[in-house]
Amino acid sequence: MNDGGAKSETLLRVTEIEGRGRSLVAAQPLRAGQVILRESPLLLYSAFPFLSSPPSPYCDHCFRLLSQSSQRCRSCSLVSFCSPNCLSSHTPWLCESLRRLHQSSSAFADQSPERQVQARFLLSAYNLAAASPSDFQILLSLQGGGGENNGDRSVSEFLHSLLSAVCPPLPVPISPELTAALLEKDKVNGFGLMEPFSVSNEKRSVRGYGIYPKTSFLNHDCLPNACRFDYVDSGGGGSDGNTDIIIRMIHDVPQGREVCLSYFPVNMNYSSRQKRLLEDYGFRCECDRCKVESSWSEDENEDMEEMDGGEDDQEEEEEEMEEDEGEGCGDGVDGDESSFPHAYFFARYMCEKENCFGTLAPLPPKGHDVSRFLECNVCGSVKEDEVGGNP
Repeated sequence: MNDGGAKSETLLRVTEIEGRGRSLVAAQPLRAGQVILRESPLLLYSAFPFLSSPPSPYCDHCFRLLSQSSQRCRSCSLVSFCSPNCLSSHTPWLCESLRRLHQSSSAFADQSPERQVQARFLLSAYNLAAASPSDFQILLSLQGGGGENNGDRSVSEFLHSLLSAVCPPLPVPISPELTAALLEKDKVNGFGLMEPFSVSNEKRSVRGYGIYPKTSFLNHDCLPNACRFDYVDSGGGGSDGNTDIIIRMIHDVPQGREVCLSYFPVNMNYSSRQKRLLEDYGFRCECDRCKVESSWSEDENEDMEEMDGGEDDQEEEEEEMEEDEGEGCGDGVDGDESSFPHAYFFARYMCEKENCFGTLAPLPPKGHDVSRFLECNVCGSVKEDEVGGNP
């Protein structure tokens, strides 16, 4: 697993923050556009149910789009790969497990497709235990677990019973408790690899999920100071680091400040953000932006979600809000809390392309100069930064 080597260790340090758990803070001043972390996945698994029709159009290892020369596994006939190199990742135990689960498809008759995807994760986790026990211990060390409710318990019990009865002898001893703990860790630490962006597709689907241990230490903030890039469809065939996650700074931050991502598009309104965080991650956000927007009316919050950063608004916001850039992710909010004090962030760092909703960050700096060009982490478009530099 590649975590950026010693470079990331000198840029970031892990610390415990009260109420936020393990967090990553800047170990030195960080610059706009700076790549602070590049990490390969601990494990990957498809977001497509194995009973889905049509089958996944992506390689089951590197998750690039399959071509006409792709290779389907001849044993289980359930997964395809873009190259012999990717096919070699398909272990005999995993192959036989998928084949037997497919034959036992009636067991999923009353279950949602999500159960099949969760079964894929568990198979990948137990396969990891056989292939790399040390990496499996890293997975077990991640946060998650202890917050299981009755619904979660019934899911973990169903999947544990099914895998124990259907799959070949498992690489490691499993228990209902271990199955439940793994599902909790996946729920709060998994990162989705999204399908390619298309202007006509307002809601992109997930093609696969990955566990990135160090990246998972990055907490959420509704006005992040860093954002995630991935380049799954880049390069040629085969796994060549295309599933790595790259974390890049949006703007400068001083040493000691927490580095945060947004777990979803930043234009979501207050109620939608709180609902998603509570359902998917088990917490309510109390960042500075949420403290301001919690007092807004429903109409004001809807206006926030529809904000497109038009040129006229952008010029006014740049004049009035430049002094607020660099805050967020645990910093105080200046100004009148009855208004939105960080509109400048949206004017400068939110992609304007239709149906994109991505976040812009400067290209990596060359030498001492911050790049004048901003790249979108969703559609990949590049635009010139009309403001330039950091205020």
